[in-house]
Amino acid sequence: MQPLFFICIMEELARDNDIFGGYGMSASDYIYENWILILVLLGFAVSLISTVFMQKKTIRRLFALIIQVFILSVVVYIEFKIADANGDRMLRLILMAIRYSSTPFLVAQIIYAVAKNQKWYVFIPAALFAVLDFVSIPTGIVFALDAEGELVRGPLGMLPYFGAGMYCAYLIYFLIRHRSKQMTEIVPIFFFGFAFASGLLLPFTLGREYAHIFCATIAVSMFVYYVFMILQLTKRDSLTGLLNRQAYYSDIENEPETITALISVDMNGLKTINDNEGHNAGDLALTTLADCFLRAVKSKHRVYRVGGDEFIIVCRKVPEDTVSDICARINQIVSETRYSCSIGYCYSKGEGRSVDDMLKESDKNMYSEKEQYYTKIGKAR
Repeated sequence: MQPLFFICIMEELARDNDIFGGYGMSASDYIYENWILILVLLGFAVSLISTVFMQKKTIRRLFALIIQVFILSVVVYIEFKIADANGDRMLRLILMAIRYSSTPFLVAQIIYAVAKNQKWYVFIPAALFAVLDFVSIPTGIVFALDAEGELVRGPLGMLPYFGAGMYCAYLIYFLIRHRSKQMTEIVPIFFFGFAFASGLLLPFTLGREYAHIFCATIAVSMFVYYVFMILQLTKRDSLTGLLNRQAYYSDIENEPETITALISVDMNGLKTINDNEGHNAGDLALTTLADCFLRAVKSKHRVYRVGGDEFIIVCRKVPEDTVSDICARINQIVSETRYSCSIGYCYSKGEGRSVDDMLKESDKNMYSEKEQYYTKIGKAR
């Protein structure tokens, strides 16, 4: 998929005078009305082509979303031109059915793209809503047009909003449910929620005019979230999902005077697991420990994987009792697994110690505990 896809589509539209010319439509007019949307979609497509941080499956699904938004914008353009000209009634009803059906499908596609391991059946409710929308063409159960060509809602007139709202609620729930404990992740989720809430509420205040900006709302929202995802991926360890070494060095430069404690954690026995059970078992051990660390800390504490089996937790503006409690919770949670780790920490009591000095002390304490562990089990490191 290349950005030239959009240019080719517009050239085809420009040549099809039978469709566009009859109601005063043209490709240039479409481009003029949707120029910002087109730029956002092109920018999104170019970014997807150049990214190296996402799985190919996710990239393909996002490309499908871009195409769907573009097609919907063309449908909206044609429908409203026909409506303004009081044109073909049946064609307008078909286009309305497509527009109403597209919103749940778009949100389902977003879920399908951003949710790991999401299966195709996420589209089943959207397909059922689409069937009802198209059944409404002859029956009017969802929408109809009166003698003057004005929209009339049927008994199920709120169905398109219910379907989209259901998907939006599930998407926000999923993002919150699967985010890490870092507070930085909640801001784009709230932005996403605000954007979709506006998509559900503004039609009741702006009327049909909101349809002109709906596609742009979806495109901008997804592009903003995509940028956030890329920024997060550059700061994340690909195996555990924890913050990586680069993020650690960047974060300790930010207000280092507020760092009151560093906790050094090192897994015990990773080499033995790799040698005896294979590296997949070692990867499972690391991801299990990472989950234990996240469960043990609060959102304001940041957890980093800085080496193969080495982790650091940065604590800011906390009393020493809190640091001791974190270490105790880690030991307790890890003890529920088949793995173990050694922990050491350094607490700064306001004497203005450098972060490097604190790390040396926490590492020293951690390695002291590790020596005790291997002495206790009677094995050499």
